[in-house]
Formats: sequence, structure tokens, C-alpha cells
Amino acid sequence: MTYTHQLFPGTRAELLARLREQLNESRYQHVLRVEATAIQLAQANGVDPERASIAGLTHDYAKQRPDQDFIDAIHRYALDPALLAYGNPIWHGVVGAELIKRELHITDEDILNATRHHTTGAVYMTPLEQIVYMADFIEPARDFPGVAQARQLTAQKLGRGVAYQAKHTLEYLIGNGKVVYPQSLLTYNAWIQRYPNV
Repeated sequence: MTYTHQLFPGTRAELLARLREQLNESRYQHVLRVEATAIQLAQANGVDPERASIAGLTHDYAKQRPDQDFIDAIHRYALDPALLAYGNPIWHGVVGAELIKRELHITDEDILNATRHHTTGAVYMTPLEQIVYMADFIEPARDFPGVAQARQLTAQKLGRGVAYQAKHTLEYLIGNGKVVYPQSLLTYNAWIQRYPNV
């Protein structure tokens, strides 16, 4: 794919090179699969495939950064100090978007929000945000109880997939005694009301 909209100041090959600097091989292959899944979902849902490509590739840009990078960024960019109570599963999305903006010079808010919300979801998500949220969850290498249903629901209607993932994630966190980031609960409440039978 050739990038034409100046959403990233360079070519796809240049973006891939930047990702290779940040990610190990396993994580790099994951973002390639998320990109491919995001493009397919974009084409099925009338969303710009170029935006889906960039958002899919960059969603885990900061995933393998040291914790101190995130802590420093929370202070430096005056982000919500409550974030300090959470770890990488939250930071690599919410704080990672700030690193993408400053290091990759991507300023498109839809792409940045797709990264911010790809693990927590949000009460309101654009189609692109929903696409990256779901592409990360259902990319071909994902193998967990319920992934086939998630793929089926997402193919039927993107929002149904979102509601399913929000419910599945909350059940997982509670079932494993994990702390729930408040936005994940808000996401669940909002989307399960829209799609109650998932």
C-alpha cells in the first residue's frame, strides 16, 4: 500500500522500519496481522484503508517500552496522574498515543484515538477506533475461547463485536482478579446497552 494522504510523513516501508526498531519479531508480526485485519474491516465498513493500515501498524508501537518511559511521559505531557496506578496493558495505548504523535509525527486524531482506545475501548468510538479495537482482538493468530464468536459478530456488525469484546474483557479481568481500568467499565456499560444480546 502506498500512503497518499500525508497521515504519516513517509512511506509504509519507512513506517515498518520504525516499528522494527521498537518491537521484537513476534510483536512485529502481530502488528502486520492487525494491519491486514484492520484493512479488511475498513473495506467492509466504508472506512479509509490507509488510515486503517497506519492505525493497525502503530497500535502497539510503545508496547515494549520500559515502564519508566511511560511514567516520564505521563508527567511530561501532563496526562491524568491516575494513570500511574496502572501498567503497560493500559499505558501502551493511552500513553503510547502521545509517543506516536511526537516520535512518528502522526497527528490525525482518529488514528491516535484508535491507539488510545485499542485495549480499553471508549463510550464513543469512531468506526476506525472500533476497527482497530476489533482487529487486535480477532487477528488470525488469536486463539482463545470465544474468538470464533467475536469474528462472527464483527462480520455481522462492527458494533456487535465491540460489545462482545467489552463484555469478554471485563469477564476475563474480574475472573482473574485483575484491576479494571475505569474506562473499560464505561465502555462495557455503553456498548452492552446498544447491543445487549452478544
